[in-house]
Amino acid sequence: MSAVDDLAFFQRVAQAGSLTGAARELGLSLSAVSKRLQQLEARLGVSLAARTTRRLALTAEGERYLTRGAMILGDLSDLESSLRDQDALLSGRLRINATFGFGRRHVAPLISRFAALHPQLELLLELTSFPLGLDEQGFDINIRVGEPPDSRWIARRLLSNRRILCAAPAYLANAPKLETLEDLAHHRCLIVRENDTDYSLWRFEATEGTRSQRAIRVNGRLASNDAEAMTRMALDGHGILLRSWWDVHEYLASGDLVPLLPQWQGVRADFYLLYSERMRENARVRKFVDFMITEMTGRVPALPDTPP
Repeated sequence: MSAVDDLAFFQRVAQAGSLTGAARELGLSLSAVSKRLQQLEARLGVSLAARTTRRLALTAEGERYLTRGAMILGDLSDLESSLRDQDALLSGRLRINATFGFGRRHVAPLISRFAALHPQLELLLELTSFPLGLDEQGFDINIRVGEPPDSRWIARRLLSNRRILCAAPAYLANAPKLETLEDLAHHRCLIVRENDTDYSLWRFEATEGTRSQRAIRVNGRLASNDAEAMTRMALDGHGILLRSWWDVHEYLASGDLVPLLPQWQGVRADFYLLYSERMRENARVRKFVDFMITEMTGRVPALPDTPP
């Protein structure tokens, strides 16, 4: 086996997450996969993973071999593509990470369309509760809220978004007055436990004047790590919700939810497609990013304060 074959083999093993999963995906026996991994480690002189049949935990050397290997294989595929006709079909593998809610609602349907246009391209969408570290697991595209932390990553805005304070008419009918942010202390608030943030501290931006920002501590007896569950609670009249525009705009349009405190709005939470600087000329990445931005247009109405 060549070094390139070894790189490709280890990519599949690491992505499968276990020797059993890798054997199933590669169509090999468990013993054959285990033996080949041992031979690879012997050739390199390092341990790449601690493993059982059910789980694979990469060592630091394994993480480096995985990440750099993905880059090498991507460069090789790009080189071969550049030597072929410019109109040739895209091929190779594209790995995308997104969070569950937005990924299910918008990313997966658009990937389905992209896959139909490029039948020779292998697409892997991995949805996670929280955004993964940008350097983790060798993803080609990371879809998340916010721009990247450093210049190694390119960011293309996919969707303009902010969080909206809202509640169902059924809740508001018997609720205390709500005229200022401080009044939220007297309301039942629906808490979404997302990411590693202080989830009971809600942040707002003034809609007029200096656009000053405020942070208000809220409380409520209903909380969940699943935002869709809390949206359902809001629709059922259980309290006030601070939720992304992309997720609640339909309910606001129908009147099932009512926007609150128009003088304040949740801070911006735009979605971006992130990819590394070195992937700038990668044909798969470039065409996928352009496709996503084009196709996302119109899927979610523009923010009320954002010109079309």
